[in-house]
Amino acid sequence: MGGRPSSPLDKRQQQHLRGQVDALLRNFLPCYRGQLAASVLRQISRELEPREPAGCQLMRSKKLPRVREHRGHLTQLGGHPPRWQPIFCVLRGDGRLEWFSLREEYENGGHPLGSMTLTGYTVLTSQREYLHLLDTLCPVSSGDHTQEEPDPLLEMPVTFPLFLQHPFRRHLCFSAASREAQRAWRLALQGGIRLRGTVLQRSKAPAARAFLDAVRLYRQHQGHFGGDDVTLGSDAEVLTGVLMRELLPALRAQTLPGLRGAGRHRAWAWIELLDAVHAAVLAGASAGLRAFQPEKDELLTVLEKTIRPDVDQILRQRERLAGRLRVQVQGPLESCLCRKVDTQLSLVTQKLLSTMEAVLSAVQTLLAQGMDRLSRHLRGSSSGTWLRKEVYSFGEMPWDPELMQTCYREAERSQGRLGQLVVPFGFSGTRSLMFGAQDLAQQLMADSVATFLQLADECLTTALDCTQAAQQLEKVRGRVLKKFQSDGSSAQREFIRGWLLCIFLPFVLSQREWSCKVDLLELEGDVLAVGSPALTLEGIYEDIVQGVLLQRINGELKKALRVSDVSCTLDGCSEAPWDQTEVDEEAEAQKGTCPGQPGSGAEVQPFCPLPPPRTFCS
Repeated sequence: MGGRPSSPLDKRQQQHLRGQVDALLRNFLPCYRGQLAASVLRQISRELEPREPAGCQLMRSKKLPRVREHRGHLTQLGGHPPRWQPIFCVLRGDGRLEWFSLREEYENGGHPLGSMTLTGYTVLTSQREYLHLLDTLCPVSSGDHTQEEPDPLLEMPVTFPLFLQHPFRRHLCFSAASREAQRAWRLALQGGIRLRGTVLQRSKAPAARAFLDAVRLYRQHQGHFGGDDVTLGSDAEVLTGVLMRELLPALRAQTLPGLRGAGRHRAWAWIELLDAVHAAVLAGASAGLRAFQPEKDELLTVLEKTIRPDVDQILRQRERLAGRLRVQVQGPLESCLCRKVDTQLSLVTQKLLSTMEAVLSAVQTLLAQGMDRLSRHLRGSSSGTWLRKEVYSFGEMPWDPELMQTCYREAERSQGRLGQLVVPFGFSGTRSLMFGAQDLAQQLMADSVATFLQLADECLTTALDCTQAAQQLEKVRGRVLKKFQSDGSSAQREFIRGWLLCIFLPFVLSQREWSCKVDLLELEGDVLAVGSPALTLEGIYEDIVQGVLLQRINGELKKALRVSDVSCTLDGCSEAPWDQTEVDEEAEAQKGTCPGQPGSGAEVQPFCPLPPPRTFCS
């Protein structure tokens, strides 16, 4: 709950954990090196592919993903012995939570009483639900007759609680002053949790993709093929989560029987122990990855120099080997997909599609409302200062947790049903999937807002009256919505395709695990003869399985989207990429040289006190 006077781990236990971390790194880093080579080959091969016309219609927002800083007074359960005490809490823009004894200490730049990165946490607002969670952490055995100790501080009614729960870290218990404050804090904290969790998934860097692939392969080698939420967080946090899951069974068996106390007091002791183990593992994983960083940087440089000159030959060799292997595995692979995947693939595809359609519809509605609100203020406001305030509010929409909640809620609605559909395939990563949908909604909103502000800034001039300016914004509004529909349709397809692979690829690999090893042995010498670290038998085999699975996924997507019947709905609205001539034509229309200018015959209105140029720039 609060700070600890000392670690519950003795020196022997700490030394044991350092050995466990070292063993994890010894086994993981070879996987990482191999995936770094594969990612460099993938990146170079993509550079050599024929370039298609730019598909994105919206301008990419230059603002980095963040959460809006949130501050306020809360009450926290903390200390030894624990007691409820007032604090001033601050959620930073990077998703880090800090708390101070007084607001003045925060404003004067003082050190916080405590802080926590929110990776992996869950927010609970029900005291009954939280107490039930504590009761399940250390269930009482039939032979345990230890008297339950009273816990009045925790059991006393908390009207507006905020419990932050983590599977391996200490819990944080807060209480807000009102329901409104509780809701605002809940939304802000959930945004910080998501921001911290999806840092690797959002990254476009080849090393991030290599790391995630290496984690998946390492866990497959350990016998864990199902997808879950272990990859939420930074690289060190992910490796810590991997090792904590490996250590947990032994920790339970060796430690729980010896914990003192009963009921929830045992639960608190168990949480305190897990937090100490997590801290030790995280420190070791962070140190190990920092030590590996120079080698990684040098390795990427060497890989670039060695792979790029020979990339054509490497790709030809890979295709030759893949062709030989495909002959051996295609038939059994198709049979496996027909028997175990096809039926559920259709159901999961439809559920993902309905979820994303609801999310994108909510984003489009919110975006249209924001643009309409700006247009109304432009027509009716006599204050340039007020208009600038509205422009700022519009630009902040993607980072406003209250506004965006209407979009995020659509992603949350299907989590339970989707989880039921994918359980047979060993997939338990629906939280990561939900976070991905919410990230996509926020990114599309940010890009749409940036595009609207840029286009509005280019077409509005001080020579326009209120009516003419509002008419120009209407044009911009229509263009932005078309661009959003085009980009949203493409993003929806890629999102669904990517998550279907995450759900079904590990399952198919697990079903073919032993038979594929026999198939691979025959080609092992040929792969070694190529002499490139970017080519491995395992990687070639996975590419084949992924390719066959993607054919089925694309077929299901085509049926679900009914592309042939509604192609105009999905693709007909897309515009060509940004065309400066259209801006020039609109500029001429503003000067009155275009005979079709809307509103040109209307009565001249008093000139609007429009803000200076670039007021609308994001």
